[in-house]
Amino acid sequence: MGRTVVVLGGGISGLAASYHLSRAPCPPKVVLVEASERLGGWIRSVRGPGGAIFELGPRGIRPAGALGARTLLLVSELGLDSEVLPVRGDHPAAKNRFLYVGGALHALPSGLRGLFRPSPPFSKPLFWAGLRELTAPRGKDPDETVHSFAQRRLGPEVASLAMDSLCRGVFAGNSRELSVRSCFPSLFQAEQTHRSVLLGLLLGAGQSPQPDSALISQARAERWSQWSLRGGLETLPQALNTHLTSRGVRILRGQPVCGLSLQADRRWKVSLGDSSLDADHVISAVPASVLGKLLPAEAAPLARALSAITAVSVAVVNLQYRGARLPVQGFGHLVPSSEDPGVLGIVYDSVAFPEQDGSPPGLRVTVMLGGSWLQTLEARGAVFSQELLQQQAQEAAATQLGLKEPPSHCLVHLHKNCIPQYTLGHWQKLEAATQFLASQRLPLTLAGASYEGVAVNDCIESGRQAAARVLGSEPDS
Repeated sequence: MGRTVVVLGGGISGLAASYHLSRAPCPPKVVLVEASERLGGWIRSVRGPGGAIFELGPRGIRPAGALGARTLLLVSELGLDSEVLPVRGDHPAAKNRFLYVGGALHALPSGLRGLFRPSPPFSKPLFWAGLRELTAPRGKDPDETVHSFAQRRLGPEVASLAMDSLCRGVFAGNSRELSVRSCFPSLFQAEQTHRSVLLGLLLGAGQSPQPDSALISQARAERWSQWSLRGGLETLPQALNTHLTSRGVRILRGQPVCGLSLQADRRWKVSLGDSSLDADHVISAVPASVLGKLLPAEAAPLARALSAITAVSVAVVNLQYRGARLPVQGFGHLVPSSEDPGVLGIVYDSVAFPEQDGSPPGLRVTVMLGGSWLQTLEARGAVFSQELLQQQAQEAAATQLGLKEPPSHCLVHLHKNCIPQYTLGHWQKLEAATQFLASQRLPLTLAGASYEGVAVNDCIESGRQAAARVLGSEPDS
């Protein structure tokens, strides 16, 4: 009788792991367990008035690199090519990104010529920061905060404006706490290997082999910066759900896992409240802190390492305006913490994906709220009313984009503990977890955003790798 693999968590990581397990030449029996009634995790698309699409989570996926190519391959395998909405390299949403500093929007320099021009809010052309970076000595510490790394190599302005904003935009986090080694491994490795980040990025780490398909070739030829799907990104987990069901994967929704216990035969007993599952192997694609609470007493060292991986909350406020225009055209803008502790940035959804504006079309923007403002309120036990978050978002849109009229449509969602924080020393937590799993030979594999990347591509890749490890550990017979 074949092995049974239980996958915990029906977000994109768990779905990807189940997908790759189910497509093995001799697939194990796969059971996917999801606590909520829906699949897809933080990927959620809502249809509003006139058919407009509002993304409550991620809203675009980058096609770059091997990971981006693998996700496009997955899209093709699921038969979704005709649904793809690309943002081509010559599009304003691909070329233009902004910082909101000193009460004004500033375009970030693009291309080589931009480095030599004065580029407010920076006091001098960024060429000088690049020159400084080329001559800075290599760091000696095994890890460093993003702020310290950027200040040492690129100067205080780049650290406090650009990198601070980037950390808020990607991780909703604090650059003075986040780890450069774990959050931006390519920058850390470039310095370690080539002594200079710029040299390292220019010379590259050697091209890893990439899959190829008609869609991947098109994305390269047209230099896509990102892409979405016509009906919203949730189309991807929905298609995976359909595919998994057709492959015989058993999907349990509305089934929170209560605990994991290891039986005498080294198989897992997965407790689901009033029932249980037996598993030869478990892939956990739930947040690290959630898994930590499910583990048995004999896995206490692993639980300690996992519970140290925290996450922050983000409020996503989708706004639509009738007859309004943006002052600039681009992907969106980020806001450094020195400018506004609560507003992380605003995405100009209608610029990148006008096909999703509905009929009659209305301008769609998404305001991201979080940072120290949200953390302080959470620490005080504040109750977040929809009205408070909507007011904050509308004030930001009015002040930063001149959208003074009330929106015709608004959605407010507070995502609790949605983005893991790779703080200083995160790599040591991963090392401790990996060593414990290996030394105890536990039939448990970790996947998901808690470990090595929070983007959709990272999560899909973590699911793929988890499946590969499980399949690789199968006995030959």
